[in-house]
Amino acid sequence: MTAVYLSLGSNLLDRYHLLKEALNRLSQLPETHLLAQSSIYETPAWGNTNQGDFLNMACYLETRLEPLEFLRYCQSIETDLGRIRHEKWGPRTIDIDILLFGHQHLDTEELQLPHPFMKERAFVLLPLLEINPELTSDGKSDFLKNYLRNLDKQGIKKYSQTDEKNFS
Repeated sequence: MTAVYLSLGSNLLDRYHLLKEALNRLSQLPETHLLAQSSIYETPAWGNTNQGDFLNMACYLETRLEPLEFLRYCQSIETDLGRIRHEKWGPRTIDIDILLFGHQHLDTEELQLPHPFMKERAFVLLPLLEINPELTSDGKSDFLKNYLRNLDKQGIKKYSQTDEKNFS
Protein backbone atom coordinates (compact mmCIF):
# COMPACT_ATOMS: atom_id res chain seq x y z
CA MET A 1 0.00 0.00 0.00
CA THR A 2 1.17 3.50 -0.83
CA ALA A 3 0.66 6.43 1.55
CA VAL A 4 -1.25 9.27 -0.11
CA TYR A 5 -1.90 12.75 1.26
CA LEU A 6 -4.61 14.91 -0.27
CA SER A 7 -5.79 18.48 0.10
CA LEU A 8 -9.51 19.17 -0.33
CA GLY A 9 -11.12 22.57 -0.77
CA SER A 10 -14.47 24.13 -1.62
CA ASN A 11 -15.76 27.69 -1.90
CA LEU A 12 -19.07 27.28 -3.73
CA LEU A 13 -22.51 26.13 -2.60
CA ASP A 14 -22.59 24.09 0.64
CA ARG A 15 -18.84 23.89 1.21
CA TYR A 16 -19.04 21.67 4.29
CA HIS A 17 -21.37 19.16 2.64
CA LEU A 18 -19.17 19.02 -0.47
CA LEU A 19 -16.07 18.26 1.61
CA LYS A 20 -18.01 15.61 3.51
CA GLU A 21 -19.26 13.99 0.31
CA ALA A 22 -15.82 14.06 -1.35
CA LEU A 23 -14.28 12.40 1.70
CA ASN A 24 -17.03 9.78 1.71
CA ARG A 25 -16.41 8.99 -1.96
CA LEU A 26 -12.64 8.85 -1.47
CA SER A 27 -13.17 6.31 1.32
CA GLN A 28 -15.02 4.08 -1.16
CA LEU A 29 -12.32 3.96 -3.85
CA PRO A 30 -11.15 0.45 -4.74
CA GLU A 31 -8.05 -0.83 -2.96
CA THR A 32 -7.96 2.36 -0.89
CA HIS A 33 -8.37 3.03 2.84
CA LEU A 34 -9.02 6.43 4.42
CA LEU A 35 -6.93 6.51 7.60
CA ALA A 36 -6.96 10.10 8.86
CA GLN A 37 -8.46 13.50 8.24
CA SER A 38 -7.60 16.94 9.53
CA SER A 39 -9.83 19.58 11.00
CA ILE A 40 -11.55 21.86 8.53
CA TYR A 41 -10.11 25.34 8.09
CA GLU A 42 -11.72 28.43 6.61
CA THR A 43 -9.22 30.30 4.48
CA PRO A 44 -9.11 33.28 2.15
CA ALA A 45 -8.86 32.50 -1.56
CA TRP A 46 -5.35 32.05 -2.97
CA GLY A 47 -4.23 33.10 -6.45
CA ASN A 48 -7.42 34.73 -7.69
CA THR A 49 -8.48 36.43 -4.45
CA ASN A 50 -11.68 37.99 -5.84
CA GLN A 51 -13.91 35.12 -4.67
CA GLY A 52 -15.43 33.61 -1.55
CA ASP A 53 -13.46 32.00 1.27
CA PHE A 54 -12.61 28.31 1.06
CA LEU A 55 -13.09 25.48 3.45
CA ASN A 56 -9.94 23.33 3.32
CA MET A 57 -8.82 20.10 4.89
CA ALA A 58 -6.34 17.29 4.34
CA CYS A 59 -6.64 13.54 4.50
CA TYR A 60 -4.35 10.54 4.58
CA LEU A 61 -5.12 7.35 2.66
CA GLU A 62 -3.33 4.19 1.66
CA THR A 63 -3.92 2.71 -1.78
CA ARG A 64 -2.75 0.07 -4.20
CA LEU A 65 -3.79 2.24 -7.15
CA GLU A 66 -1.18 3.86 -9.39
CA PRO A 67 -0.86 7.68 -9.28
CA LEU A 68 -2.56 8.46 -12.60
CA GLU A 69 -5.35 5.98 -11.92
CA PHE A 70 -5.86 7.56 -8.50
CA LEU A 71 -5.89 11.02 -10.12
CA ARG A 72 -8.63 9.95 -12.52
CA TYR A 73 -10.77 8.77 -9.61
CA CYS A 74 -10.24 12.13 -7.87
CA GLN A 75 -11.18 14.02 -11.03
CA SER A 76 -14.29 11.87 -11.42
CA ILE A 77 -15.35 12.75 -7.86
CA GLU A 78 -14.77 16.44 -8.62
CA THR A 79 -16.89 16.23 -11.78
CA ASP A 80 -19.66 14.31 -10.02
CA LEU A 81 -19.77 17.04 -7.35
CA GLY A 82 -20.18 19.80 -9.93
CA ARG A 83 -16.63 20.96 -10.55
CA ILE A 84 -16.26 22.88 -13.80
CA ARG A 85 -12.70 23.64 -14.90
CA HIS A 86 -12.84 27.01 -16.56
CA GLU A 87 -10.64 29.37 -14.53
CA LYS A 88 -7.25 28.60 -12.99
CA TRP A 89 -7.43 29.21 -9.23
CA GLY A 90 -11.09 30.17 -9.67
CA PRO A 91 -14.09 29.28 -7.52
CA ARG A 92 -14.97 25.60 -7.33
CA THR A 93 -17.44 23.25 -5.75
CA ILE A 94 -14.65 20.85 -4.85
CA ASP A 95 -10.92 20.62 -5.44
CA ILE A 96 -8.96 17.46 -4.66
CA ASP A 97 -5.20 17.83 -4.95
CA ILE A 98 -2.77 14.94 -4.60
CA LEU A 99 0.04 16.34 -2.46
CA LEU A 100 2.19 13.28 -1.86
CA PHE A 101 1.96 9.79 -3.32
CA GLY A 102 4.44 7.75 -1.33
CA HIS A 103 7.86 9.11 -2.19
CA GLN A 104 7.14 9.16 -5.90
CA HIS A 105 8.29 12.00 -8.11
CA LEU A 106 6.28 12.59 -11.24
CA ASP A 107 6.27 15.47 -13.71
CA THR A 108 3.69 15.01 -16.42
CA GLU A 109 1.15 17.37 -17.92
CA GLU A 110 -1.54 15.62 -15.87
CA LEU A 111 0.17 15.25 -12.51
CA GLN A 112 3.18 16.62 -10.66
CA LEU A 113 4.38 14.88 -7.51
CA PRO A 114 5.04 16.12 -4.95
CA HIS A 115 2.48 18.89 -5.54
CA PRO A 116 4.45 21.86 -6.93
CA PHE A 117 2.77 24.58 -4.80
CA MET A 118 2.32 22.64 -1.58
CA LYS A 119 5.24 24.31 0.21
CA GLU A 120 3.93 27.80 -0.65
CA ARG A 121 0.43 27.40 0.80
CA ALA A 122 -0.26 27.64 4.51
CA PHE A 123 -3.85 26.49 3.91
CA VAL A 124 -2.42 23.22 2.58
CA LEU A 125 0.39 22.69 5.10
CA LEU A 126 -1.56 23.56 8.25
CA PRO A 127 -4.15 20.74 7.91
CA LEU A 128 -1.57 18.38 6.40
CA LEU A 129 0.78 18.78 9.36
CA GLU A 130 -2.12 18.33 11.76
CA ILE A 131 -2.32 14.75 10.44
CA ASN A 132 1.44 14.15 10.46
CA PRO A 133 3.63 16.87 12.05
CA GLU A 134 6.87 15.16 10.96
CA LEU A 135 5.90 14.73 7.31
CA THR A 136 8.59 15.26 4.68
CA SER A 137 8.25 15.87 0.97
CA ASP A 138 11.11 13.54 0.13
CA GLY A 139 10.78 10.83 2.78
CA LYS A 140 14.05 11.97 4.33
CA SER A 141 14.87 15.45 5.61
CA ASP A 142 12.71 18.01 3.75
CA PHE A 143 10.36 18.60 6.69
CA LEU A 144 7.22 20.44 5.63
CA LYS A 145 6.89 22.11 9.04
CA ASN A 146 9.97 24.18 8.15
CA TYR A 147 8.08 25.75 5.24
CA LEU A 148 4.98 26.50 7.29
CA ARG A 149 7.00 28.60 9.73
CA ASN A 150 7.73 31.13 6.97
CA LEU A 151 4.24 31.36 5.47
CA ASP A 152 1.53 33.91 6.24
CA LYS A 153 -1.20 32.18 8.22
CA GLN A 154 -3.31 35.32 8.64
CA GLY A 155 -6.97 34.72 7.91
CA ILE A 156 -6.78 30.94 8.37
CA LYS A 157 -9.02 29.71 11.16
CA LYS A 158 -10.48 26.40 12.26
CA TYR A 159 -14.01 26.01 11.01
CA SER A 160 -16.75 24.74 13.27
CA GLN A 161 -20.46 24.26 12.94
CA THR A 162 -22.08 23.40 16.23
CA ASP A 163 -24.96 21.55 14.61
CA GLU A 164 -22.75 19.32 12.47
CA LYS A 165 -20.71 16.42 13.73
CA ASN A 166 -17.19 15.48 12.69
CA PHE A 167 -17.39 13.13 9.75
CA SER A 168 -15.29 10.17 8.80
